[in-house]
Amino acid sequence: MTSFALAVFYLVPAALLVTSATWLGLRLYVPLGGLHVELVPGPLLVDIVLFVVLFPVVATTLARMACYTQRSRLANVFGIVETRPPDPLADSGPWARGLATVFGREAWSMVVYSTVAGLHGLLAGGLVAVLVVCGGAAALGSLFGIVYVLARGATPVDLLGPLGLVLLGPVAVLVGLRIARTVVSSEVLLLRTLLFDAPEVRMRRRLLHVQDSRQRMVDVAEAERRRIERDLHDGAQQRLLALTLTLTRARTRLAHDPEGARDLITEAQRESKEVMTELRQVARGLHPRVLTDHGLGAALPVAAGRSPVPVRLDLELDERPSPRAEGVAYYVVSEALTNVAKHSRAEQVRVALDRVPGRHGDSLRLTVTDDGVGGADPEAGTGLYGLWDRVDAVDGVLTVHSPEGGGTVLTAHIPWEA
Repeated sequence: MTSFALAVFYLVPAALLVTSATWLGLRLYVPLGGLHVELVPGPLLVDIVLFVVLFPVVATTLARMACYTQRSRLANVFGIVETRPPDPLADSGPWARGLATVFGREAWSMVVYSTVAGLHGLLAGGLVAVLVVCGGAAALGSLFGIVYVLARGATPVDLLGPLGLVLLGPVAVLVGLRIARTVVSSEVLLLRTLLFDAPEVRMRRRLLHVQDSRQRMVDVAEAERRRIERDLHDGAQQRLLALTLTLTRARTRLAHDPEGARDLITEAQRESKEVMTELRQVARGLHPRVLTDHGLGAALPVAAGRSPVPVRLDLELDERPSPRAEGVAYYVVSEALTNVAKHSRAEQVRVALDRVPGRHGDSLRLTVTDDGVGGADPEAGTGLYGLWDRVDAVDGVLTVHSPEGGGTVLTAHIPWEA
């Protein structure tokens, strides 16, 4: 009965499009017989706006609502859900997203899905409703008919019709109740076929996604290894060599020139401090000790203090998430602040963290907002793919909203118990 009632709503998008096409056809190509339609610019423009723009927009929007209703029914009633790999920058601007929402390929596909689901609900649900409702009503009405016929003194021949309905009515009700389960199963199968990808397709897409992300992670790890090797060889290693030579000179002078040895030891102490500073800079991109000991509340202010762009932190965490979630969040913030400093020309950055409840468990929501030039593009080497791979590795979701001239908003949802 629910499918039968919703079928009318599912068929509205197709009805709007058919109405629009029919009206425009009549408006442009009639006269029919003695009817003559003058193509007046004003009314024709109104018809075009109404039937070419407004009706299709309403149809695709209602089709999206219908498909959302179908997905919600599958999830809430039958426990069937589908997850898809996230796309960090599917659409680059609000106008592109708006056009894709109402006139994109997915929108028109949803019109087809909604129409097919509506026809199925109307036919299958209507069949069950007719068998159950009409069969029960016929049996009950026939009982009253038999009483009426008997009260009028009818012959046995007059009772054949009402008796037949009394016998066939319950049979129709039982048949309707029996096929109701089959109708519901066929509806679930139809909606899964229309709205969800086949298991083989989902598996193939997931494998391709894992292959691409793995290749990018390998490239990032190799680049990071080369950076550490280069920094150690060109910086800390040379300073340690100089420190060793200074201590050797101090040892040779210790016996005959104590003052000179003391000066060399003082110089060695200064060089050792510089080596420590150099090693801290090398290890800046690695997992910091303060994050392990004290969590994001203590580690993020340190990362924000190193940013050349002023950073405002809004941390609303009542407790610490899992260590893996903390590591991913710290990496995302550090890399995002680096991207802001290099590419955005922003004057201020806001970093917000809070805990968000969800259907499948809580998540750590991380938002990095800047007032820069926007237009972030993963193909331009801004590190967005690296962030996406790091978040996706723990089944998180990363979205980026970066219109031209409107700043960038990076949002990551990381599972709390990643």
